[in-house]
Amino acid sequence: MNLPSIWSQTYSLHGLTPGVSALIAALPIFTLLFLLGVLRKPAWLAGLVGLAVTFLLATAGYGMPSMKALSAAAYGAAFGLFPISWIIFWAIALFKVTVESGKFEIIRDSIGRLTPDPRLQALLIAFAFGAFLEGGAGFGTPVAIAATMLTGLGFSAFSASAVCLLANTAPVAFGSIGIPVITLAGTTGLPLDKLSTAVGRFCSPVSLIIPLYLLVATGGFQSLSGVWIPAVLAGAVFAGMQLTISTFLGPQLTDILAALSAMAALVIYLRLRGKEVPEPLDTNLESSSSGARALQLGSRMLRTGLGVSETMEERKVAAGKEQSGMQVLSAWLPYGLLVACVLLWGIAPIQRLLNRGTIAFAWPLLHDQVMRVPPITLAPSPYHAIFTLNFFSAAGTACMMATFLAALCLGMSLSQFSKILIAAVRQLTLPILTVSVVLATGFLMNYCGATATLGLAFASTGFMFPFFSSLLGFLGVFLTGSDTSSNALFGNLQVVTAGRLGLNPVLMAAANSAGGVMGKMISLQTIAVAAAATGLSVREQSKLFRFTLKHSIFLACFVGCLALFYTYGLHL
Repeated sequence: MNLPSIWSQTYSLHGLTPGVSALIAALPIFTLLFLLGVLRKPAWLAGLVGLAVTFLLATAGYGMPSMKALSAAAYGAAFGLFPISWIIFWAIALFKVTVESGKFEIIRDSIGRLTPDPRLQALLIAFAFGAFLEGGAGFGTPVAIAATMLTGLGFSAFSASAVCLLANTAPVAFGSIGIPVITLAGTTGLPLDKLSTAVGRFCSPVSLIIPLYLLVATGGFQSLSGVWIPAVLAGAVFAGMQLTISTFLGPQLTDILAALSAMAALVIYLRLRGKEVPEPLDTNLESSSSGARALQLGSRMLRTGLGVSETMEERKVAAGKEQSGMQVLSAWLPYGLLVACVLLWGIAPIQRLLNRGTIAFAWPLLHDQVMRVPPITLAPSPYHAIFTLNFFSAAGTACMMATFLAALCLGMSLSQFSKILIAAVRQLTLPILTVSVVLATGFLMNYCGATATLGLAFASTGFMFPFFSSLLGFLGVFLTGSDTSSNALFGNLQVVTAGRLGLNPVLMAAANSAGGVMGKMISLQTIAVAAAATGLSVREQSKLFRFTLKHSIFLACFVGCLALFYTYGLHL
């Protein structure tokens, strides 16, 4: 019996210099940036062309056998279908249940009575509630849920997507019950508690400024009028709890407890403050030729930048229709069930029970058939490819259960529920294609060695490596759409390089995770999730990518500067 041949990666293309090899390895990235940012092509088309370029790079450039290249792409596409698209589908279905049952009108009014100001609604839903969902489920859940809630409140599709993508930078490193940090510890062999502390030191300064940054980036400094205090409050509470919990309790509950604290602080503030709304400058940022501002976050933005469909007067009339306490509780029931299911799915004994139904298998023609070699690894080691079908314990299944329970509790008929599922399938066809294609591209770049070539180019920066270590994580998340995947991909490279340069390996590994968070908002996978949740047009998807690109680069550089300061200023 002939055993499959093992193919060894190479990180220098045809004997070229590392710099030239890195430029060639980056061709898929350049292709995606050009198609999305310049030609403004739809994300699914850009993804397909990027995948074709990656396949040619893998086979002709790196000499990867074509069957292994096809298998790597199929592996990534499968991961795009499950668990990523599985989460997206049920997040959209849950939202549609609240809309079709008429409960979302009550949800909207209850938030309107708490605050009619869309800026504060964005902080509550996109920043605080989104961080809670990230901490419990991750993998696109917060963007899908929070964006659909904002659109239901009257935000335009573009506005809701932009707000949620920017807000989601704060919690990602500790998302999904701390999986990114846990994966980083498992990949590098570094102590989990020390990594959790280091990642918290990077993320808490970012979390501190994100609410203010979110408002300024989307509405200009005038959008802070009257709301800078709750923005500072939300950031300070979240960042303080994030740093404290990651240092003393570990990564698992960091986001959940920090988000709950931020939500409580905002609600208490709004109760004490009342519902007065300032009247900031009226600027139609959607039509700004410079593109520096993409939306407006103020009371007049109900008609302009945010594209909120109702005027303030109409909102006040709607808010004035008092609902009983039971009606409000019933309306919020679907999201209460979602929170309960996410928390239940995260409890270790329940998770172990659900994991008994997990099926894991070696991916054909790929598992241990690709050899990674130094300097990416300390010694030659096979590249694993295990596909895990954890249907019962997946976050998407928790969302599915919440959707079923919500439909049942709200008295929805089987025919109504079936129509909702069919509508969700129709809405998500192209977005799911995009997610699968993008993951196929990322996985193929990983297995052919292109991503490692780019990583080695960053690792050759010497004294400036702490700065570029965050950009390496940023690149990894842009390619894979996952901070967990980026940590698994580059974590060990960060440790090896830190050892050669005499730097703190825990700090460099943490910089990879924290910098990676900033690439989340520009990954095609995440943009596809936002497009699926809000119904973004092709033009708006390209516009959203251009809008988030500059902010993601700026924030990644901010984390890089923190890494330099921690390394050479504080000597951590």
